[in-house]
Amino acid sequence: MISVTPSRPPTPDDPIGVFDSGVGGLSVVRALVAQLPQENLLYVADAAHCPYGARAPEEIRHLSEGISRYLIAQGAKVVVVACNTASAAALRHLRETFPQTPFVGMVPAVKPAAQLTQSGVVGVLATPITIGGALYEEVVEQYGVGVRVISRACPGLVERVEEGDLDGPATLELVRDCVTPLLRAGADTLVLGCTHYPFLIPLLRRLVGDGVHILEPSDAVARQTGRVLGRLGLLRRGGEAPWALYTTSGEPRRLAVAVERLLGQKADVRQLLWRGDSLGER
Repeated sequence: MISVTPSRPPTPDDPIGVFDSGVGGLSVVRALVAQLPQENLLYVADAAHCPYGARAPEEIRHLSEGISRYLIAQGAKVVVVACNTASAAALRHLRETFPQTPFVGMVPAVKPAAQLTQSGVVGVLATPITIGGALYEEVVEQYGVGVRVISRACPGLVERVEEGDLDGPATLELVRDCVTPLLRAGADTLVLGCTHYPFLIPLLRRLVGDGVHILEPSDAVARQTGRVLGRLGLLRRGGEAPWALYTTSGEPRRLAVAVERLLGQKADVRQLLWRGDSLGER
């Protein structure tokens, strides 16, 4: 399926490469499929190192570079860093390391939240590295003027989504603990700063009611990916039916179940292995 020579120029038929530490990036895949249904997709879940939120920035940069190198070797015409933590820790490094490849990263939706809030208080749910990263600080400084932005780390939520527990008692309590202080502080707009969290929106809606806006950036990321490909003349216009290949450094069956549960489709999943700094097929 992916018989691509990395040394040649990219073509519209080459895939969009997408990666995350686990299944969270599937929320971005969902948006990409909705907005760019003609595109081929290659997804990497680095389940062997999930979650990234508890890892040092240097390690995340190292892992992100290895995954990007694999995707580019497979012919990815653009790489979507479908992980807020990896974007915060590694996006600049990846653009410097692979200057010939366009990268699209994740930025918490503070700008639209600041425009939408009526109370003047915006709550951001994210991982510690996202909240502590320079990229997030720049976004808040640039777009959070005139509003109060309250950031809250939510340890444990990524693991619940990875386990497929989207509405069980343990997940409910974790989500309640995360959002209650934000609501008490007057937040009427919540920003989901982790790609795993959109799969918890039904549960969040039950807890916060209809009067609180919930924003997540996957649609914006898909639009930006389309703009990048259009600017480069790499949008796929037709031809054979598009394909999606899912790969994981963890257990393939687990990712296949997650794709079916979260995206409603059967998945072709391949096993990847880390060998030192390199990621490749078994």
